[in-house]
Amino acid sequence: MVDRANETMAQRETLVSHPLSTIPTQVRAPKEGIPNTPLAAATVSFLLGSVFSLGALTFLIGGFDSNWWSTYQLGFFVAAWAAFHWAEFAVTAGWNLEKCSVDSFLLDNGATYHIANGTALTEYLLTLYFKPSWKAHPYVSIIGIFLVLAGQALRSGAMIHASSNFSHVIEHRKRNAHVLVTNGIYAWFRHPSYAGFYYWALGTQLVLQNPVTFCVFLVLLWRFFYYRTRAEEKLLVKFFGDEYVNYRNRVGTMIPFVP
Repeated sequence: MVDRANETMAQRETLVSHPLSTIPTQVRAPKEGIPNTPLAAATVSFLLGSVFSLGALTFLIGGFDSNWWSTYQLGFFVAAWAAFHWAEFAVTAGWNLEKCSVDSFLLDNGATYHIANGTALTEYLLTLYFKPSWKAHPYVSIIGIFLVLAGQALRSGAMIHASSNFSHVIEHRKRNAHVLVTNGIYAWFRHPSYAGFYYWALGTQLVLQNPVTFCVFLVLLWRFFYYRTRAEEKLLVKFFGDEYVNYRNRVGTMIPFVP
């Protein structure tokens, strides 16, 4: 029995160190919504890539005239959504492997997230069908496209720069290797990954020209990040003391009404 247990432990250690492993070593165990296996990660990546390709094609050709709903706006929204979730996993796998799992796609992101996206699509399609002229303001969509691209670059760049110091979940205990990152993009944004998602999400609603969902997103995102940063910063003060207090006083979040 002892030899069997030792063999099992050795196999697990080998698997964890394998570059295709999706077993994180620095965070809590993955959720069970999607199997945490390389096959599942490859399948999800393929599906997200397919959705991105279809959305990007629809956007680039300006929509399909044969279908009233297949507009460039919807194409961009779908492509941006797929790219966001794929990038979350890809960046984690590339620069933060010890925390990488199938959860890194952030597809199991809570009911509120999926309801919000469903509401956005519902508002867009209903308005497009009954009042298509309300979606005929290309300059609004252009501003939204810029915000989405800038927000995605800001979030992914922050995750890459922070590397192993970044985590999708709040860490309640300080790891020995955890350092406070205050240079690079963190010299301008105290929580650049949050700011990036904030502007990315609002940008998607400008692309769709959804006034109602834009306002809903504005409130929900403010509420989420206000309380999220408060909880996270209490722990960061505990971890880093005056070093973090001084950093917090020096650098803002760049998210409106989130001090």
